[in-house]
Amino acid sequence: MVTALVLSGGSGTRMGMDIPKQYIKVNGRTVISYCLERFFAHIMVDAVQIVADEVWREMILETVKHLCQTVDKGALDGNMSESDTAYRESVGKFRGFSAPGRTRQHSILNGLNDIRKYAGDSDYVLVHDAARPFVSFSLIAECIEAVKGHDGVLPALPMKDTVYISGDDMRISSLLDRSRIFAGQAPELFVLGKYYEANRALLPDSIFKINGSTEPAVMAGMDIAMIPGDERNFKITTAADLERFREIVQKGGCMI
Repeated sequence: MVTALVLSGGSGTRMGMDIPKQYIKVNGRTVISYCLERFFAHIMVDAVQIVADEVWREMILETVKHLCQTVDKGALDGNMSESDTAYRESVGKFRGFSAPGRTRQHSILNGLNDIRKYAGDSDYVLVHDAARPFVSFSLIAECIEAVKGHDGVLPALPMKDTVYISGDDMRISSLLDRSRIFAGQAPELFVLGKYYEANRALLPDSIFKINGSTEPAVMAGMDIAMIPGDERNFKITTAADLERFREIVQKGGCMI
């Protein structure tokens, strides 16, 4: 069983807007709807759990209902059903909401606690940000296929720029080997039980210092495979990111 844990509890303060970025409408649709459509329609994803504040849950439920009525036939590929009936059934994957935590990783732990109520420790959890709307069907499938024989999978991109270290934020202290440095992306896939224990081990305080979803897994010694990421699968963090997303959507950009 594979459960997609979609993180939509962030406040989006870096955007300088009153509404969190994942609920902004682009081309008549909320940002979160783009990734939800992928997970609900993907034949290899069995369930969807969403971390979201109560004030936004009604909007998300309306989005889920709308998805079953507006499947884009032009977006169908080998991982999507060819009938509206099957698509409506896929929307039944929604298992519920989880409460946002104090930090992103704390939110993940809340989601894991809820997922374990209906999934087993040997099942998988696929962690993704609602603010990464362009996750592709193919990347989701590649994560699930690559986890065989491992405890998890991380899509990653090679570092293009030279990376330096500064001890005082004023002078360059040293240079890192760019060929061995990668930027992690999402979705990140983990064996549910092992990942849950890795996060629980960070309580009560260390979990609030975690920056990336895979960090607790690495700290716990889990075997995490790395696969090529997708340049198009960017996260909307700034106003410039949102504008980039809007331009792609308006030009009819579609990730498969």
